[in-house]
Amino acid sequence: MRSTISGYNRLPKAHKAATAGITVAAGAALAFALVPQASAADAHAVAVKPVAQNAQDFGVTQHDELAKAVDVAAGQAMTDAKAKVAGQAKADQERASRSEARKPIAAKPAAPAKKAYADNLDGWIKESLDILHAKGVPASYEGIKRNIMRESTGNPRAINDWDINAVNGVPSKGLLQIIDPTFKAYHVEGTSWDIYDPVANITASCNYAADKYGSMDNVNSAY
Repeated sequence: MRSTISGYNRLPKAHKAATAGITVAAGAALAFALVPQASAADAHAVAVKPVAQNAQDFGVTQHDELAKAVDVAAGQAMTDAKAKVAGQAKADQERASRSEARKPIAAKPAAPAKKAYADNLDGWIKESLDILHAKGVPASYEGIKRNIMRESTGNPRAINDWDINAVNGVPSKGLLQIIDPTFKAYHVEGTSWDIYDPVANITASCNYAADKYGSMDNVNSAY
């Protein structure tokens, strides 16, 4: 062996390269001989099928996924829009309810002011007439005043202490000279029970005259 190695070392560089090339080529040939050779059809299938089919499958899948993503986004946008509209409607309703609750309570209509009458013969007659007409008792301003002037000359405190009524202990009193029993019997509700009260005296006397004579207008003398 030493002689062989020694002899190899003594070879020129050109011969060494040739020898190394032969050795590598022989190894490659041996390796190729050990691997079965594929057929031409198999080589064609390997070269063509995966590339075209995989590209097509990838395109369809990508399109489907994109469509699904668009549908999901559109559905979410619609849901968000509906929620926003519903929320706005609820907020508007709550504001309307609060506004309604804050509305001031309408004050009850004030009762009509009581009609004012002058505290004199004219006012007493007019007030009595309003009461009489409300009760359906006939009378007129002229008929009342005419009889008042004859009976008492307009003095609400007048009293007759000399006629038959006075003799019997029931003197005639007030503007229209009515006696106590008659005043009580023909008293009109809503007026005073005081026989000397001008309005009460006129109203009771007219109520009596309407019952006995049809109206105070028909009385032209003592009644």
